[in-house]
Amino acid sequence: MFVHNFMTTKVITIEPKEDIARARALMIRHRCRHLPVVQADNVLVGMISDRDLRSALGSTYFHEFGDRGTDAEVQTSVRVQNVMTHNPIYLSLSSTIQDALLLMEKKRVGAFPVVNENHALMGIISDRDLLNAFIRVLGIKEPGSLLGIVVDEDFTEMGNIVNAMIKENIPFGSILVYRQWRPGRWAVFPYLLSKNISHLKQKLREMGFELIDPAGEDIGTR
Repeated sequence: MFVHNFMTTKVITIEPKEDIARARALMIRHRCRHLPVVQADNVLVGMISDRDLRSALGSTYFHEFGDRGTDAEVQTSVRVQNVMTHNPIYLSLSSTIQDALLLMEKKRVGAFPVVNENHALMGIISDRDLLNAFIRVLGIKEPGSLLGIVVDEDFTEMGNIVNAMIKENIPFGSILVYRQWRPGRWAVFPYLLSKNISHLKQKLREMGFELIDPAGEDIGTR
């Protein structure tokens, strides 16, 4: 699950010496909140966000010229290089979507540029890209059912659950494990690619598992 499989590759960029009015016009036109700043050979040198522009211009003036929608009508005395983030945090092509998610949560930013070994910009991955990535990886866009199962802290029980799904011929899109459900107990949430799971529920109860409603209410006890 590498970021290069989910990043946006057709990236709108800007050069350091451009007027920030052009940066804002590009953001409006392309409905984006971040612009990578590049120089020769598409080498990444910075990032500029709508927040940077608001800080530089003030929200009132920012909207006055920004809503016109063209960068030709307005010029300021401020260059992109004066307000951009220099040496921005970036991801490599070998970074995973888990890396991106943890970094986004830690740094509280909405997008990261992705560069190659020469520091050339290859793409950008945003919080929206990550959301779509996890939807695809977890398989939850396909019709199905979410099941909750409480297990002991024992990986063999995970194997028993998977074997039960296989024997009932029910495919699954993903399995999430919440390790802090209760002291000594985990909650396992398989997303099953079927609406007809009553036989599997009955089988799991017969095996001694406690089933829980994903909304939080018990639907069976161990």
